[in-house]
Amino acid sequence: MNEIKVLWVDDEIDLLKPHILFLENRNYRVTTAQSGTEALEEISHNAFDIVFLDENMPGLTGLETLAEIKEQQASLPVVMITKSEEEYIMEEAIGSKIADYLIKPVNPNQILLSLKKNLDHSRLVSQKTTSNYQQEFRKIAMDMSMINTAEGWSELYQKLVYWELELENIEDTGMFEILESQKVEANTQFCKFIEKNYQSWFRGNGEAPIMSHTLFKEKIAPVLDNRPTLLVVVDNLRYDQWKAFEPMLANSYKKTKEELFYSILPTATQYARNAIFAGLMPSEMEKLYPEYWRNDTDEGGKNLYEAEFLETQLKRLGKDIKWSYHKISSLKQGKKLSENFKAHKNENLTVLVYNFVDMLSHAKTEMEVIKELASTDKSYRSLTQSWFKNSPLLEIIQQASNLGFKLIVTTDHGTINVKNPSKVIGDKNTSLNLRYKTGRSLSYEDKDVLAFKEPKDILLPSINMSSSFIFAKSDLFFAYPNNYNHYVGYYRNTYQHGGVSLEEMIVPFIILNPK
Repeated sequence: MNEIKVLWVDDEIDLLKPHILFLENRNYRVTTAQSGTEALEEISHNAFDIVFLDENMPGLTGLETLAEIKEQQASLPVVMITKSEEEYIMEEAIGSKIADYLIKPVNPNQILLSLKKNLDHSRLVSQKTTSNYQQEFRKIAMDMSMINTAEGWSELYQKLVYWELELENIEDTGMFEILESQKVEANTQFCKFIEKNYQSWFRGNGEAPIMSHTLFKEKIAPVLDNRPTLLVVVDNLRYDQWKAFEPMLANSYKKTKEELFYSILPTATQYARNAIFAGLMPSEMEKLYPEYWRNDTDEGGKNLYEAEFLETQLKRLGKDIKWSYHKISSLKQGKKLSENFKAHKNENLTVLVYNFVDMLSHAKTEMEVIKELASTDKSYRSLTQSWFKNSPLLEIIQQASNLGFKLIVTTDHGTINVKNPSKVIGDKNTSLNLRYKTGRSLSYEDKDVLAFKEPKDILLPSINMSSSFIFAKSDLFFAYPNNYNHYVGYYRNTYQHGGVSLEEMIVPFIILNPK
């Protein structure tokens, strides 16, 4: 270990010689000071890793010295040592951001523990986390080869996200790379599972997980009661992003249920979000409500009738309740709803669709913005956190808590960082999405896609008689042969959705109650 430099400040420093020798024998270099003034002089001329500071000294008190130290070097850890247990001293010291607090008489082991806690904390946590993941690695690998249920894949995905969040800040980058390769393998196996089972989920044989079109009926409608409920559907919200901003809700809400459900294919807004609000699969929406449904090749917005779809579902479920629907696609809209949110306190259900990707940019440049700021999952999570912390959505949620609203947070689908291109050819009427295509005469690499020649087999509409659907697997994205290199360079490492991956299909559903 490199020599650690300690400054120990005490007006009775001579009495602490045994403690100082104890530390010096363990490779700590201790500099002493007998007053606050002397300590500040030392700090201005020398670099220290940590300061032990006596609170009760003549001249500058410990608290006064602490304030001066923090003014000079805000990040320097200071451990306050005092004879007094008076609450106001502790509160002042803690408010001044001390690293630790010890009551006299202190013994050498207490000092050593405080040093390790403050200086070795990140290294010790890193070692422990790495060791725990190494133990879990084999179990995850074994589980992966044996999972044959939708629930099993949800549990495995939760584990992978847990370890991703645990490992993202450790010093051992090699271990993080191992996790990344394990995620790639998990997606390969998950795609095989979806290929084998997805179609059977629509045959009514009881094996299907909760999916977009059954979510409202099975999970939301049963918890609607006389209390007001705020349902927030955040566009494109992955499970790891939810975990990133969950702590920011802790002051307003306590979580009562956290589950994962499956987005339907394509994992795209016009399919998955319409399915949530209609409680129907796309082919059923097209058949029953042709005035509301839009196919890929139709003109105009594809999600303009979510409120109308929700109204039909509420009627079908016999829910005679007071409700409203709001779609937020700009900062201005978010602020307006926040300012007027109290007006909804007497509703049973207030639905809020938040297009958070659109929030990241003011025009249709989100691709460039996200690519610039977030080319990895870690930076994408960080961007989500920053957005949420400063968004009107957080203000709305805090108001909802004060007004006694139950809170439900969910999404339509997730998104994946695409790495590898797969060539595809289609006619001029082929859909434009990078993760799925529908159209006639599609030519593609069989190994790269999940293909359905008959859309009706998975309850999707056909644009014409011979249309099929193909979905990109894992982290692939579709690229046309013409202008191929430019296209690939532009879209590689961007976030896309529509295809088959854990990140896109397995998404969060959370119920919270106000504190």
